[in-house]
Amino acid sequence: MTHNLVTRGQSLMRLALLSLQSLVLMPLLLMPMMASAADQDPVIAWDKIAAGAMVLDVRTPEEFAEGHLANAVNIPFEQVAEEFAKRGIAKDTPVVLYCRSGRRSSIATEALVAAGYTQTYNGGGYSTLVEAQKKPLSNSPPSNRL
Repeated sequence: MTHNLVTRGQSLMRLALLSLQSLVLMPLLLMPMMASAADQDPVIAWDKIAAGAMVLDVRTPEEFAEGHLANAVNIPFEQVAEEFAKRGIAKDTPVVLYCRSGRRSSIATEALVAAGYTQTYNGGGYSTLVEAQKKPLSNSPPSNRL
């Protein structure tokens, strides 16, 4: 009987620890997704680019060679923080990052933020940015052409 109580107590203790770990780890796992969901607005990305932000393509050199945004710098996402430090890029430099879908640019954005960069913006996916650039602004004045 004592053995059963001890075993049951140990099982409850393990369950409590797993529950506690889940409560602690879940926000940490979800935070990157929430942060990247807040970014990736192509209109905001283009506004930042128009205001002079550095345009950073974090795809592979091969993807970059197939097409990229004008004036984009290519640094693969795994190398971003190290390369920024190597190049002496100021921590307050405005930067808009993009990749194919927004996942790698999210990872690179987090790496830059962790390294102390304060003006990063995940622009999301390349094709989304290209399509957004083609669309006329909804608040543009109407054309005078007949």
